Amino acid sequence: MLRFLTAGESHGPALIAVLDGLPAGLPLVRDDIDRELKRRQHGYGRGGRMKIEQDRVEILSGVRHGRTLGSPISMMIANRDWPNWQQAMAIDPIELTDAEKKRLTRPRPGHADLPGALKYDVDDARDILERASARETTARVAVGAVCKAFLAQIDIAIASHTLSVGASGLPPGTEKTWEEIRAAEGSPLRCADPDVEKRMIEEINRAMGSRDSVGGSFQVVARGVPPGLGSHRHWDMRLNARLAAAICSIQSIKAFSCGSGVESAAASGSEFHDEIFYDQAARRFTRRTNHAGGIEGGMTNGEEIRLRAYVKPLSTLPKALHSVDLKSKEAFDAQVERTDVTAIAAAGVVGEAMTAIVLSEAFLDKFGGDSLGETRRNHQAYLEQLRRY
Repeated sequence: MLRFLTAGESHGPALIAVLDGLPAGLPLVRDDIDRELKRRQHGYGRGGRMKIEQDRVEILSGVRHGRTLGSPISMMIANRDWPNWQQAMAIDPIELTDAEKKRLTRPRPGHADLPGALKYDVDDARDILERASARETTARVAVGAVCKAFLAQIDIAIASHTLSVGASGLPPGTEKTWEEIRAAEGSPLRCADPDVEKRMIEEINRAMGSRDSVGGSFQVVARGVPPGLGSHRHWDMRLNARLAAAICSIQSIKAFSCGSGVESAAASGSEFHDEIFYDQAARRFTRRTNHAGGIEGGMTNGEEIRLRAYVKPLSTLPKALHSVDLKSKEAFDAQVERTDVTAIAAAGVVGEAMTAIVLSEAFLDKFGGDSLGETRRNHQAYLEQLRRY
């Protein structure tokens, strides 16, 4: 069973990730992970924290001489801002004024501050926000990078692109090809349409000028996924449900769609469902459309997996919203922490990571293997079985 955990606070010493269950023999070097961490830090509309942090991973266990051992892989990403927070986030009890502790008693609307403070019975929401922060996704991206390296060994690739920012975006139902999505890598927002991207940047500039934030949406695409991952047997084994949970666990994600899921509610069955054909030369079943997003009955069907995620405007605003002090109950403007105008490009990278984790888990559920060679043999035997149809 593939599983992972992350630990660490936004302004603590470091973030930690542990990934367990990956086969032995996978080629893996730090650059495989650092490359993904760098992608997460890019994107137009990011704030000052990205100028401070230059994320680099330190692999602490599970890898020897550039190959996985089959034992748990543990990784650490240092927080470079830690020197400025050593007192406020000290492990040991020390005498500090409220200002030195950087207490937060004015919860921010839309954040975890208030429900977390109520749940854990504290009057300093910093206890909550430090872990609730999207800084935690750095550790997830590190785990996802390892899973991407694993999937690449079996010819599964994952990419993402930005669909919309605020009111500007690709027309509803627009699907970009894999090649168009890959070509957008390195652009300011990783949007597969340069003209639409210009309008997205204008949207961000308007929000920036108003000291506000803006939401958006992105799409994750996985190609090369064989049919049969996931299962129809139980609710928690359906792959679309597992992917929905993974994507919606990302901070600020408020909605999820698989394929043309949103549009399906207004379509007729004859319009929506993907007709089945057979390619005699390739000896495989094919579709000419992909409204299902590569998943039917909770299982992959061999087409590209296409997922859409919808990101709310970030809840920390330079122009603070009305709130109530946790201790005095007096009305105040909510406290302002360092923030972005939008992190939509980064959200796509995190979405890729979570998709890679779920697909790796589903792949190993089906094919198993203590070594990469064994997993590959099991996979190849299954592909031969499919070609006999």
